[in-house]
Amino acid sequence: MNLLIVGCGDLGTELGLRALAAGHRVHGLRRRAELLPEGFHRIAADLDATLPPLPADTEVVAFTTAADQRDVDAYRRAYVDATGQVLDALAAQGCTPHRVLFTSSTAVYGVEDGSVVDEDTPTEPTSATGAVLVEAEEALWRRRPDAVSLRLAGVYGPGRIRLLRQVRDGTAMRPEREVHTNRIHRDDAAAALLHLAGLPYPPAPCYLGVDDEPAPLGEVLTFLARELGLDPPPVGEVSRRRGGDKRCRNARLRASGLELAYPTYREGYRAILAGVGQRHP
Repeated sequence: MNLLIVGCGDLGTELGLRALAAGHRVHGLRRRAELLPEGFHRIAADLDATLPPLPADTEVVAFTTAADQRDVDAYRRAYVDATGQVLDALAAQGCTPHRVLFTSSTAVYGVEDGSVVDEDTPTEPTSATGAVLVEAEEALWRRRPDAVSLRLAGVYGPGRIRLLRQVRDGTAMRPEREVHTNRIHRDDAAAALLHLAGLPYPPAPCYLGVDDEPAPLGEVLTFLARELGLDPPPVGEVSRRRGGDKRCRNARLRASGLELAYPTYREGYRAILAGVGQRHP
């Protein structure tokens, strides 16, 4: 498989490393391509500018772009404009990849009452940036009806330790009214993308990229405090969370054959605390 990873940051790099280990050829496109590990075919490009020629033999393109700011304009540049620009550049090379993967977010679901969410739940985002993600998915599907969107919940892992940091520095707070949270370890998110890239049959249009256990935020914070040898964070008023309050199900992704290295937050955070998966320059 010849794989082109667009926006090859932390998640894209992990995807590329796994693809290389499986014997695939990997091109990584990012602004500072010199930061990519050995083995990647590096493409230095700014997605806001004219792109260089892209590999004409690309078989799979994976969009792992991320907005550099949390506003509508930045999201539209990263998810709508960049996707169209890359597909245009590939078409100019006479290339039509047989599979297109797009990383989206569970923010497309504006659920705030703790309900169960799956791929059939209507996409009714409550945030402007979530609406841009819906716009990006729809634009991609108009162009490539066979494209696959992996809707990720909060990605955590090495270097993605916001909750751990808050517990450690004493700024974490358990909410007075409990809310459900959803997450996926970076390594499992990358494994899901590689898995979907290699499915021998046409995948579904979208999958929820979450682990097996939606969990109350207070429960997660209490667990982290215990692992760190600290008292549970205090209970108090917590500002409205971007993720809303929903319980996301990964049944479709699991049914496709994906195995998770970190099926719940417990295994994932324990691995982080043990230093598993750290990458060093």
